Amino acid sequence: MSEPRLHLVPVRSREAKEFVGLWHRHHPPPVGQIFSVGAADGAGILRAVAVVGRPVARHLDDGTTLEVTRTASDGVRNANSLLYGAAWRAAKALGYRRLITYTQAGESGASLRGAGWRVLAHRPARPGWHTPSRPRTARGTEQIARTLWQAP
Repeated sequence: MSEPRLHLVPVRSREAKEFVGLWHRHHPPPVGQIFSVGAADGAGILRAVAVVGRPVARHLDDGTTLEVTRTASDGVRNANSLLYGAAWRAAKALGYRRLITYTQAGESGASLRGAGWRVLAHRPARPGWHTPSRPRTARGTEQIARTLWQAP
């Protein structure tokens, strides 16, 4: 059976977060966002979402950079590549000059490469984000190396 043909659809924040809550493998829905975009099949069923917000890393939050903070899909092929491309076009149309995202060790980055993104850096695993001056709760993603990507 062939994969469904996908098209872009607008997705409200609440719906995007609910979708991420159902389908994302290792992160909860993000707290905030600037915009989100979805991919639907021919029947109009939402199959994937991308959530774009301010960069999580404070030193990258320069007012002209956004970050794809989550993508999630029900497994349909090519949805994430479609969404990464659409997110960059939308960010540029809004006046942003840079769009980044991260993958965790063990994730291939095929969707990002398919959308023309490039690797900027490899980040080593961290023991966690907790510090005495800023206590944080462990979320299960500590000790995992990450790769920083940038849109073309």
